[in-house]
Amino acid sequence: MKEEIHPEYHTEARVICACGNTWTVGATVEEIRTDICSECHPFFTGEQRIVDSGGQVERFMKKLERRRKLIAEREAQSARQTSPDLSIMELDLRTRAQKVLIGGGLETVGDVLEVLEEEGDEALINLKGFGLKSLADLKKLLRAQGFELPGDEPEEESETPEEEPEEETEA
Repeated sequence: MKEEIHPEYHTEARVICACGNTWTVGATVEEIRTDICSECHPFFTGEQRIVDSGGQVERFMKKLERRRKLIAEREAQSARQTSPDLSIMELDLRTRAQKVLIGGGLETVGDVLEVLEEEGDEALINLKGFGLKSLADLKKLLRAQGFELPGDEPEEESETPEEEPEEETEA
């Protein structure tokens, strides 16, 4: 062993817990302070108690609340996007097509869906300046927003038959 490189060893080092319990051990420091010991630890005492060091529980609860608010905001935004009261101006439709629809008295998505259901595609195509390309773009944007258009077949979830496990044969 090299001389004078090792710390001083104290055979009677004192350990002090936050609960007030003290005992002696051998250590390289004279006094050791700890937050929890076998006298106050829930595993040994059977008590259930939260030790909050540095406000960790409060920070976690704040983070959890922020997450709940964010989820609620996203759901509200999603509901606004699929609302029939959504303005035609809020769709990424070309400006000319927007003006033609508004000029024809169709200011909301609900108005467009109503016309499509009652009169069909021809009612929109008959608007001066609104052609097949504009109609296709409009329908594509509405489907992307989550609207179901008249004449669309609802998507059925395809059920894939589960593969049956092969039986082992004895040789």
